Amino acid sequence: MYDVVVIGGGPGGYGAALYAHNFGLSVALVEKGEVGGTCLLRGCIPAKTWLQSAEVYATVRSAGDFGVVTGETSFDWPTALARKNKIVNGLVTGLSGLLKMRKVELFEGHGRLEGPGKVTVEANGTTQVLEGRHVILATGSIPTELPGLPFDGERIVSSDHALDWADQPARVGIIGGGIVGCEFASLLADVGSRVAVFEMLDQIIPGFEPDAAQELQKQLKRRKVRFYLGTGAAVKDTETGLTIRGESGPSQSGIEVDVVLVAVGRRPVTADLGLDTVAAETERGYVITDLSTMETAQAGVFAVGDIVAGTPGLAHGAFAEAIAAITYIATGKTQPVDYRALPNVVYTSPEVASVGMTSLTAAESGLAVESHDHSFLGVGRARIVGKNRGFVRIINQVDGPIVGATVVGPHAGEMIHELMYAVGWEALPEEAAAFIHAHPTLSEAVGETLLSMSGRSLH
Repeated sequence: MYDVVVIGGGPGGYGAALYAHNFGLSVALVEKGEVGGTCLLRGCIPAKTWLQSAEVYATVRSAGDFGVVTGETSFDWPTALARKNKIVNGLVTGLSGLLKMRKVELFEGHGRLEGPGKVTVEANGTTQVLEGRHVILATGSIPTELPGLPFDGERIVSSDHALDWADQPARVGIIGGGIVGCEFASLLADVGSRVAVFEMLDQIIPGFEPDAAQELQKQLKRRKVRFYLGTGAAVKDTETGLTIRGESGPSQSGIEVDVVLVAVGRRPVTADLGLDTVAAETERGYVITDLSTMETAQAGVFAVGDIVAGTPGLAHGAFAEAIAAITYIATGKTQPVDYRALPNVVYTSPEVASVGMTSLTAAESGLAVESHDHSFLGVGRARIVGKNRGFVRIINQVDGPIVGATVVGPHAGEMIHELMYAVGWEALPEEAAAFIHAHPTLSEAVGETLLSMSGRSLH
């Protein structure tokens, strides 16, 4: 009998298994593949490795602007792929070693609930039963297919397939202008592929500040990415490849591509999890939990990560949910995730990062707010690094605390974290403005915005 049986070895699952060590809990972790889950194997880490390679290539191509003389540059796709694989494999090996060091028992196979406290593990034609005082479900998500457009892994692909392209595709049509679609558009454009993005809504990266989305779109268009917004897309075979057509607008005539990347979201992996054997409730395949504990309607059964209803599908959110679940299991005390202060980052060039409310969500909530911006245009450090487009926007309640922030520009994903603290601690603008930012830094844009909010702007 284990204290905790975890099904799924992604950030939520392995996060729970590792954190349980702090309380001396015995843990069994069930995973049918390698540990690491979507984030480590098919998402965050490999995608950002590709993006880093593309960024280095773009930087080298513009080295002459900095007085650095180079020869003719080219992008070696197989070498970049090998580097991606090396980084992923190294992290998988390290994680496996850490789990072993923390005395987590790993069971390879398909895990399934068979009633409260019981998990069957099927592997190689054999089945064994694990018993646990508590069970944590962390089975993650997979890319969503479009009706009539199934993935074939070659011409119609998901982000999983695209991360392992053996050769660089010359012409790519991307259906879906969200985070995944735009990240692939950014890296492919930087290495010379021709890219067209189709998005049903009227802005890319839905959910982010519209002005930030427009700035990202503008900068990607400068790198020859074509956007078709407010339209669906239809794909047809041709003699020379594929034709992708918008259902409305200028793309109705069709665009010739070699491959179509479908990036319209992800769906939870819960279909064969045995949820019908317990009292857990679901909504469109997502598991409903008490967000203060991550416990389902079935006592002793918890869910974390991408399968949880009503929460963002973010790896760092899954880590926090795992901590909340284990804390409650071990102590009976709640340590709920503060989703209000959970950062979200788009790793395009430029990066876009957000925390808390946007101007739209603030308006929808009925909260009386005001916002202040500061452009990177005149920020010395931004000019030094050659990336002075973008802005910082901070939103505060009228006569009240900071409730949200967005950064679009260089290293936005790093800069957002001081604003995370401001949102999480409900800092007043004048309180945050009292602290001094080093000069010259990119973060001075945050300081300048805070000064403006406090009614005492500097530049």
